[in-house]
Amino acid sequence: MNWLTSLFGTKQEKEPTDPMKKYLIACLGNIGAEYVNTRHNIGFKVADHIAKQEGASFETAKLGAVAEVKMKGKTVFLLKPNTYMNLSGKAIKYWLDKENIPIENLLVVTDDLNIPFGTIRIKGKGSDGGHNGLKNTHLILNTSDYPRFRFGISDEFKKGQQVNYVLGEWDEQEKAKLPERLDMAAEAVKSFVLSGLANTMSSYNGK
Repeated sequence: MNWLTSLFGTKQEKEPTDPMKKYLIACLGNIGAEYVNTRHNIGFKVADHIAKQEGASFETAKLGAVAEVKMKGKTVFLLKPNTYMNLSGKAIKYWLDKENIPIENLLVVTDDLNIPFGTIRIKGKGSDGGHNGLKNTHLILNTSDYPRFRFGISDEFKKGQQVNYVLGEWDEQEKAKLPERLDMAAEAVKSFVLSGLANTMSSYNGK
């Protein structure tokens, strides 16, 4: 052992990231080319938009595609589960556990029929609102006390056509407005990471 080693010790290993500085943004949707541009897949669209802005790319990993992004000293995992919407909770729990991320640093991004197109609604807890992705997440996590981000897709469908509407593609008017709405959604997600839930709710709910 030389005097430098004696004085400073052996080379230290890289310290693990503080769990409170790690975030999981779980953006829900269905895998498969037929679902890419459907209303139900807005979660995937939000994830892709943020990754593009941040110069990150998705890699296939266990139970989903994951992109890792750094935001002012914080590590953000963008997750697109490959379990299909109705089993989203399995992927979310796996990545929370794997990366030791506290549940308050989880944000689940979904579509919502009960909100006008493009409108944002962020809450710290609540019911599943009939959304199967949230329903499964509640079941697997054994709690409904986690932040969620609902992106409005409106309810402009005729009676008995809900499934076709949700799994249908955006109309031309929606497509024209979608880029600006995705920019706003990305801003809100970044605000959640950098400014916290309360500030983000105050700044973005209803926009």
